Amino acid sequence: MDSLLIAPRNKKELRLISDVLKKMGIASKSLTLEEKEDMGLGMAMKEVDRSKKVSANLILQKLRA
Repeated sequence: MDSLLIAPRNKKELRLISDVLKKMGIASKSLTLEEKEDMGLGMAMKEVDRSKKVSANLILQKLRA
């Protein structure tokens, strides 16, 4: 099943939306800023081009720069 991500503008809206979902019997979860960042990183990792290979030397050169 698909999910819906809602970004309320303030705590009052978050509370209202959470209450409505609870009354409707719909499961919900609040995400911390760190959890949202983790989701974004995960999405970016899925979109990366894995068809190209890079040498270990090039990676080490970039890390030293």
